[in-house]
This record gives sequence, C-alpha cells and structure tokens, in this order.
Amino acid sequence: MNKTKTLISKIHFHPLLWIVIAAAVATARFLEVCLLLGIIFIHELGHAAAASCFNWRIKKISLLPFGGVAEMDEHGNRPLREEAIVVLAGPAQHLWMIGLAYLLSNFSILPESAINLFIQYNLMILIFNLFPVWPLDGGKLVFMLFSLKMPFLKAHLWALRVSFIYLTAFLLFFLLRFPLNLNIWIVSGFLYFSLYHEWKQRHYVFIRFLLERYYGRKESIGLLKPLIAGDDELLLDVLTRFQRGCKHPVQVKGSEENLFLDENELLHAYFTEKRVTDKIGDLFYMY
Repeated sequence: MNKTKTLISKIHFHPLLWIVIAAAVATARFLEVCLLLGIIFIHELGHAAAASCFNWRIKKISLLPFGGVAEMDEHGNRPLREEAIVVLAGPAQHLWMIGLAYLLSNFSILPESAINLFIQYNLMILIFNLFPVWPLDGGKLVFMLFSLKMPFLKAHLWALRVSFIYLTAFLLFFLLRFPLNLNIWIVSGFLYFSLYHEWKQRHYVFIRFLLERYYGRKESIGLLKPLIAGDDELLLDVLTRFQRGCKHPVQVKGSEENLFLDENELLHAYFTEKRVTDKIGDLFYMY
C-alpha cells in the first residue's frame, strides 16, 4: 500500500500535455488521445512498479505531449537482470492489454471500432518502444547487451552509435515512402535531440556511474574481474575500464614487482583526494 502511494505521488503531467488534450477536444480526437495517454501511462507504470519491487529510487513518472518516461535514480549500478526486468516490464503491459481487448470484443461490451483502435495503438507503441534507439526501451536493451562484455563507458557510447545508425536508417526508409508525414518528422526530431543530449552528457553519465559505485549500494557487485594496469597508466584511464556488475581488483605491473589496489582505493583517490591527473603508480605513495 505504501509503495502504491509512493508511485502515485511520483506521477507528473507535463504542462504542454493539457494543450494537446485541448487540441484533441477541438478536433474531435479526444477518444484517440485518451486511449494513447492511457496506454502510455500503463506502460510507464509497468516500469515503475517493477522498479519499486526491487526498491529502486524512482524520481518521477512523467506523461509528456509525445509519450512518457519513468525516471530512475540508479545510474547503471543495479544488476543487469533487474534492469532487464524493469525495462521489459513496460512492453509487457501491452500484451495483457491486447489480450483484454480481445476478450472484451467477444462480449460486445465496447464498440468494435474502439477495441480495434485500442489494439492498434498497443501494437504501435509496443513495436516502436522495442526499436533499438536510445532512449526507447529497445535502446536500453542494446546498452545492456553491450554491458555484458564491455566497460560501462564503452557500452554506453556504442549504444548511442547503434541508436544513431538505426534511427537514420528508419528515417530514410520512411521519408522515401512518406516524405510529408509530419509525425515521422516530429518523432525523429525528438529522438535525434535525445541522442544528441545523451551524447553531450556522456562524460557526466560516466561520472555518475562511478560516484554511485563509490558512495552507493554495493550489493549489485557480484563478479570479480581483475584489471591489469601499468604503473604509468593514468588513474582515469583505468576507471574507464570499469564494468557493470563487476568488482575490479587492479593488478599494477611495475618494473620491480606486481602490486594490487582495490577498486575503492582508486575511486577514493579520484573523488575524495581529487588526484584526477595521477598515474596508478603514484597511488602507492598514499597507501
């Protein structure tokens, strides 16, 4: 019950959404807009409910003029299994909604036109959200797949590159067939802007990941994956090799002997001691 109240308190309606609703009333599209908003709202609640089950920190659940978003405050430091469940919990809502619509169609409770529209919107949003473009659910799944083998920073950058390639291919394909479709231009423009913003924030996203790893919860760190670094390698260069879900003892290879540092010692040196330009070998003067 407390979690339900917490989720409700996180719901936020974008001010421009009311303009969209007013325009829908003026153009006799109120039913279509209500169906879309209801489907999107349930989709985002699916993400938020799954996150709440894992005690994730939920910032807010926003309904926007062109979609919705459930914002979390975890910064890539929860287990990939948990994140996969949270991401897939949104698309999973469409499956039961489509099933419910087919069930209602058998009893003639609602007009067939409304049920068909409801099913069509569900399929449209489901397919669109699984498209491998950031920040859609499909783009987040691509990021997680890269994270299985790559360091966090590298996986993030490759997810954005793949998103750009797929989005450009999508845009070219549809514009060759429907060059004057305003919806395609609006959606593509929004996704390009989101990619550009995420690319500009890539270093900030990486630092948040390290900060959460240093100050946050440690229960998600399971696999022990040693890193090998030369004593003349920069501290920041070693930090860029940190991977999600792994704890990294760092083996330092010097000219005389191999020495070891715990990853927390590297993070402490970087964030607390502000030794941002030091080499790994310099850290042994600290410990």
